[in-house]
Amino acid sequence: MDLSISQMMQMQGELFALHKEQWPPMEPEFGKDYILYMIEEVGEMIAILKKKGHTAVMEDEAVRRAFLAEMADVLMYYHDVLLRFHVTPSEISEAYAQKHGCDMKRDYQHEYKEKYNG
Repeated sequence: MDLSISQMMQMQGELFALHKEQWPPMEPEFGKDYILYMIEEVGEMIAILKKKGHTAVMEDEAVRRAFLAEMADVLMYYHDVLLRFHVTPSEISEAYAQKHGCDMKRDYQHEYKEKYNG
């Protein structure tokens, strides 16, 4: 399986529709809350790494499943943020491709040397 951005956003829309009476609307003013929820899920990924270590994530099926579940939560909240700010799949895809193009031309070592040793 290889889900696209469009599919993931559609799935989050379906989940929202199921809970729309209990969850905040898909509007920009609630976007910051979902960024915070996403960061909380990143913290849960970090907790797994901290408690179990990277080797367990790679070799222990139960730990790996838990780690991937937290990563999936991050992606779900990420797509909730996109939806709340009314970002389309093509907009984020274009922004991602443009950023990738810029990053492919960057000299990170030089930038960081200038930034922190300048």
